[in-house]
Amino acid sequence: MDLSTGQSRPASRHWRFTGWLLAAVWLFFLNVPLSTALHEPQLWRRVLGVAALAVFAVGYVLLFQWARRLRQSLLPIPVGRARIGLLLLLAVGLASIPGAGGDWLATLVYVAAAAVFLLPPQEALACVVVCALTPALASWLVPGWEAESGIVFAVLLASFAMFGVSRLAQRNSELQAAQQEIGRLAVAEERARAARDLHDILGHSLTVVAIKAELAGRLIEVDTERAAVEIAEVEALARAALSDVRQTVGAYREVSLAAEVAGARSALAAAGIAADLPDEVPALPDEWDRLFGWAVREGVTNVVRHSGARCCTIRVHPDRVEVSDDGRGPSTPDAAGHGLVGLRERARQVDAVVSVGRRPDGSGFLLRVHAPTEAR
Repeated sequence: MDLSTGQSRPASRHWRFTGWLLAAVWLFFLNVPLSTALHEPQLWRRVLGVAALAVFAVGYVLLFQWARRLRQSLLPIPVGRARIGLLLLLAVGLASIPGAGGDWLATLVYVAAAAVFLLPPQEALACVVVCALTPALASWLVPGWEAESGIVFAVLLASFAMFGVSRLAQRNSELQAAQQEIGRLAVAEERARAARDLHDILGHSLTVVAIKAELAGRLIEVDTERAAVEIAEVEALARAALSDVRQTVGAYREVSLAAEVAGARSALAAAGIAADLPDEVPALPDEWDRLFGWAVREGVTNVVRHSGARCCTIRVHPDRVEVSDDGRGPSTPDAAGHGLVGLRERARQVDAVVSVGRRPDGSGFLLRVHAPTEAR
């Protein structure tokens, strides 16, 4: 399956050949009416019988392949066309009577099997019953024709076998459809993950770059040395962001809590926001360390972008991380934006909970990510 498009790849040449072989191999049982037609003394009967049986064989194979191709393409079989096809197949079988005589009844085996494969269950059952009763009725209505119990058995056996084949084909089609849906969802999830990662990475990095560039612009006339330091840090941040993007595209980037706390210290200092940060972070399982790192990154990005805060506080505990400020509160432009949406998606993967609101004293903004109650 092609995951980029959600479409099934064309069947290989081997399987296409196998499909034709499965349809054609059963034509061996037309040898009896064909032998009868070939031994017919009258030329016109012989020609008509052989020609009709040949057309019947080709028609049966083509009809079977048409239905098989539709099933493989996960398309419904048009009932109207299926009925017309079966009627034409029956008509060609009847046309072989002058040459095949009573042996034409062998064609009913194929008509019944095709009906099971093509028609809805009720119609298929009715067709099988008619084909099974026809030999007895024909022997009663046509003088000289003997009742062929073997034909009745063959009709029933072929119908039962084709029922199994049709159910198998249906299950294969359903499995193929499920695989296509899984592929489509995998593509959608991968695109959402890439978009989320790029937003989280670039949103934070470019915010810090913009803050530092603005600071350098203000310092360039009053403190050239400090401005040069800020410009150097802007360059370093840009290079780090480029590296992060490359690593994210390569699907091997890792986020750590300690690194994000250190980065938060630099970003808050550049924005002129006082930072109350832990000197050390506790040892956490890898999945929690990454999640808390993303929480710190998103929280600090929002503080720098939107809060208007003078102080930002980060607290890390074994079961939770909190990022708070004394700014305008949770009614910020990114309070329900892509960053928090992405953080909630990451939290759901480990059954964590993300909460956003005001601090306990009723001021500022508080972002908390904590483990579920049973995990504490």
